[in-house]
Amino acid sequence: MSRAFVKEDDIGADVALPERPLGEARNFVTARGLAQIDAGIARLSQALATETAENRPALARDLRYWSARRESAEVIAPPADDASVRFASLVTLEYEDGTQRRYRIVGIDEADPQAGLLSHAAPLAAALLGRKAGESVTVAGKEAQIVVIAH
Repeated sequence: MSRAFVKEDDIGADVALPERPLGEARNFVTARGLAQIDAGIARLSQALATETAENRPALARDLRYWSARRESAEVIAPPADDASVRFASLVTLEYEDGTQRRYRIVGIDEADPQAGLLSHAAPLAAALLGRKAGESVTVAGKEAQIVVIAH
């Protein structure tokens, strides 16, 4: 935060940081997502042990957040078959203009749409879950057909 937005009386004062919200959606994770959470906790624990006092409140807050996420994590195994789209499915969509995109449906913390990792709570994932290859979905005004479902 810029010092321009801090009252002079607060400079140097210990101001408690607000906790990071955990959200309402169930914390489904892939095995890869759980490993990422564990790595983040280890990194934050190490940093907390070595960082200066100035950075400790933010690190402690982040460590509490990721520890709570780890505690609530529900590891979902990849689907046993490719009959329909489920959590951890890899789905290939073909849009009306002929372009294809592949998405893996993953946990909220693992999501990275640019990398093709789509949160199970995202509108597109919600539209895909339970659908079969050959079916169409419409999200944000775009129609796409499910071409391939894999795991």
